[in-house]
Amino acid sequence: MEPPVEPRARRLFGGSARALGDLATSPFRADRDRIVGSPFFTRLGGVTQVISPGGSGLLVHNRLTHSLKVAQVARAIAERFTADGWQRDLVEKLGGCDPDVVEAAALAHDLGHPPFGHLGERVLDRLARHRLGLTDGFEGNAQSYRIVTSTEIRGAATTGLDLTAAVRAAMLKYPWTRLDHPDPHPRLMDLPPRGASPPPDDPDSGSAKFGAYRTELDDLRQARAPFAGRIADWQQTVEASVMDTADDIAYAIHDVEDFYRVGVLQQGAVAAELMAWQREGASLRGITDAALTTSARRPGAAIERLRRHLHRKDSWIADDEAFAAAVEHVREELVEGLLALPFDGSIEAEQYVARFSARWTTRFVDAITVAEQPSMRSGHVLLAPAQWHEVQVLKFVHHRFVLARPDLALHQRGQARLLGTLVEALLEWLLDPEEESRLPRRLHDLVELAEAELHPRTQDRIGKARGRAIVDFVAQLTDGQAVAMLDALSGRSGALWTDAFVL
Repeated sequence: MEPPVEPRARRLFGGSARALGDLATSPFRADRDRIVGSPFFTRLGGVTQVISPGGSGLLVHNRLTHSLKVAQVARAIAERFTADGWQRDLVEKLGGCDPDVVEAAALAHDLGHPPFGHLGERVLDRLARHRLGLTDGFEGNAQSYRIVTSTEIRGAATTGLDLTAAVRAAMLKYPWTRLDHPDPHPRLMDLPPRGASPPPDDPDSGSAKFGAYRTELDDLRQARAPFAGRIADWQQTVEASVMDTADDIAYAIHDVEDFYRVGVLQQGAVAAELMAWQREGASLRGITDAALTTSARRPGAAIERLRRHLHRKDSWIADDEAFAAAVEHVREELVEGLLALPFDGSIEAEQYVARFSARWTTRFVDAITVAEQPSMRSGHVLLAPAQWHEVQVLKFVHHRFVLARPDLALHQRGQARLLGTLVEALLEWLLDPEEESRLPRRLHDLVELAEAELHPRTQDRIGKARGRAIVDFVAQLTDGQAVAMLDALSGRSGALWTDAFVL
C-alpha cells in the first residue's frame, strides 16, 4: 500500500517559512525568478560551455545560453506530460512533474560550474582532494546545490535562495553524496546508476558524479523526503529526470551547432568515419578490442568502439539495428545536410542552423516517454531507443572531432595550469598572518561559512575550512575573472582595480 502523500502544492513547499497565500504567483515561479536574479546565474555568461568564446572569435554557447536552452527543452517535455493522459497519470503516481519546477531546476543546474568548462571541474576536484585535503573534493552538480542552499545570500536572515523542496530535488541529477549516502551507496550496487561508479583512474575516490557535499546532506534529505516510498533513494525524481534528459538533448544538438559555426566540424572527416563504419562494420566487429585500439586512425574504428562501449555500459537499451539506423540518420542530417556547406555567417546559413536545431529538438522531445520501473542506468524519463542512439552518435561526433583535438588540449592544459597556480596563490595568501585583514571580503566570508559548517572536533578544521573556501571562491569566478585575478596575484596586471575580486 502506498504511503499517504500530502497535496503537491503544500508538500513540495519544503522547509520554507513562507505561506502559499503570501505569494501572488506560483512558488515555483518565484524560485525561477530568484535563480535568474542571482549573480551566480549572471556569471554563467562568462563561463565556457565547451569552446571559449574568446578563443573562437565567434558567438558560441556559454553556460548561460546553454542553461536557457536546457530550460526551454525541459519545459517542453514537462508540458507534454500534462497533455498525455496515460503519461500524466504515471507521472503523478511517481511524484508529479510541474513545468515551472523543471524550468527552475534547469536554470539552476549549472550555477556551480567553475571556469573553463568540464576541465575546470576536473582540476578543482583534484586540487580539492589532493592539495586541500577535502574528502568531498569538487563536483559541479554538488556545487550548484551548495550555492542554492548555503553560499548564496538573500537578505540578512536567509542563507541560500530559499527554494522549494521540489526545485531542490529536481536539481539532484545524482541524489547521493560522494561516499556514504544513501546506504548502501549506489556505487556499490551490482549495476551502479549512471555517474555513481568511481573514475577508472581513482577507484577509491567515491562516485565520479554526485549531487551534494556532506555539508548539504541534511538539506538533500529534506528535499527528497516527499518522494519517499515513490522512488528509490538513489533514483532521480521525475522532474530531475526531465532536467537531466533535457541537458543531454541540448548538449548533443547545440554543441554540434557551435562546432559547425567555428569551422571545426569538417564534412570530409565526419563523413569518412561514419561511412567507413557503414561499409566495413562487419569486418570491424571481428576485430578484438586490443586490435581496435591500435587501429585508432582507421576510419570507422572510433565509432565501432562507441558501439561496443554502449553494449558494455548500457546493455539495457543498446541495440545494433538502432545504432546502425542512428548512424545513418546522423549522416543524412549532419554530413549531407548541415556540413554540406561551410558556415559563412549569412542570413541563409543562420536560418539553416536554426532549422537543424529546431528539427532535432522536436524529434527528441516527441520521443520522450516515462517508465514506471526503468533500468538502474536510466531515470524514469527517457528517450525512445531510436532517439537515444541518435543522441549517443551526435555526442560521439563532437567528442571525436572537437574534444580530442590536440590544439584544444594545448589550450586546456594552459587553463588547468592557471587554475592550479591560482589555488596555490590564494592558499598562500590565506596563510599569511600579516595579510588577513586585506583578504578579499568574499573569500573571508566563505572561510567563516565553511568553518561554521564543520563539526568543532573536525581534524584540521581551520585548514579544511580554508580549503573549501578557496574552492568556493574560485568556482564562483568567470573565465575572465580567473585570468585577471591570477594576473594581479602574479604582478602582471597593470590595472589596480579588477572585478576578479567581486561576485
